[in-house]
Amino acid sequence: MGLERIQKILARAGVASRREAERMILEGRVSVNGQVVDQLGLKADPVRDHIKVDGKRILRLEPKRTVLLNKPRGYLSTVKDPLGRPTVKDLLQKVRERLYPIGRLDFDAEGLLLLTNDGELAHQLTHPKYSIPRTYWAKVEGHLEQQELLWLKKGVMLEDGEARVNSIRVFRKAEKSCWVEAVVTEGRNHLVKRIFSAVGHPVVKLKRVKFGPIRLGDLPVGHWRPLTEEEKENLRKTTDERRGKREREKEDD
Repeated sequence: MGLERIQKILARAGVASRREAERMILEGRVSVNGQVVDQLGLKADPVRDHIKVDGKRILRLEPKRTVLLNKPRGYLSTVKDPLGRPTVKDLLQKVRERLYPIGRLDFDAEGLLLLTNDGELAHQLTHPKYSIPRTYWAKVEGHLEQQELLWLKKGVMLEDGEARVNSIRVFRKAEKSCWVEAVVTEGRNHLVKRIFSAVGHPVVKLKRVKFGPIRLGDLPVGHWRPLTEEEKENLRKTTDERRGKREREKEDD
């Protein structure tokens, strides 16, 4: 198989996403052939070398698998919680592989959540430089005026910098609230909630209905399914296109 970066090996083995694997390495939790590795960029042979995380050896590389979950409200987008709260792992019955969420959905949010043991895919779908679009349906307090929609497209200032929506439309109105479809290309914590609060319309309910080319569809709440071959191919095309666009932008700079 040859030498590979250690964080890539850990990601492919389903230990963690590539970004989390890098953190593990820097924390000194990874060893190769008995020697602690605490620097990024070092390589190892996943077949010949003895690679351990927290003292436990990686025994085999699992086949890559990605599934789609319709996350209910009241579940954490993680596989383990020290406080014992429900996590999305509790919903993945009959899944043998160790899968990790691609990005997050808030505890009180619901909808499309992808989980995978493919660290490279997780990295490409969540890293800010690839700008993968996420589509949300948000029920917000009050009615959004046209000027407020324009502000959200132009950008609003948050405590961690400016944020904007790529597109937005109101598709249902009630007496004291409305439902809005918003598309963003960032994964900052609580981003959708914060941008609507910034224009005076707090989010009451939040549901993600699309991530990149993958749609939630009619999958029941709390259920999961494997991605179809067509969906896998569409994901590959999306990440390839985004990578190509990023490389062309670098050449133009």
